[in-house]
Amino acid sequence: VEAPKGEFGIYLVSDGANKPYRLKIRAPGFAHLSALDEMSRGHMIADAVAIIGTQDIVFGEVDR
Repeated sequence: VEAPKGEFGIYLVSDGANKPYRLKIRAPGFAHLSALDEMSRGHMIADAVAIIGTQDIVFGEVDR
């Protein structure tokens, strides 16, 4: 599903019942945060605030 900040992934599996067997939700901020290692390589620790700020990560959606 397309979201304002990127791809909002939903993984849904059914076993034929009226409830889902498995449901996993992946917020767009999770993909942005996983790219932080690659983006911050070679920079100083003081630059981490600026790098995280440009990604516009909402930590509430990443912390599950």
